Amino acid sequence: MGIEATLAVIGGKWKPLILCFLGTGAKRPGELRRQMAPITEKMLTQQLRELERDGIISRTVFPQVPPKVEYALTARGKSLREVLIAMSKWGENAIAARQAAGEAVTLQHPDHNGYLQY
Repeated sequence: MGIEATLAVIGGKWKPLILCFLGTGAKRPGELRRQMAPITEKMLTQQLRELERDGIISRTVFPQVPPKVEYALTARGKSLREVLIAMSKWGENAIAARQAAGEAVTLQHPDHNGYLQY
């Protein structure tokens, strides 16, 4: 099934969030980690390496001291735009339904504007 192939690349707790944050432009690892607290540095590094291996993001190392590294979406990563927006909208609707039922749940990151610019 196609969904298995998609989940093999972007499945998990952190990868969709990484992609959404990179949807606003290239980011340094420290910037991503601050936006995604409480992710650990080790987990972020692992997820970034897997996304890079799968051709979803690119890693650019700038030749300076200290070294500067940035991650950005590739064309293949940008092609996930509609999938991520659909996931975000579904989640927003699910949260709204739970709130309407009296649950005290909140949306941690209430927009998907990063992906709307592509």
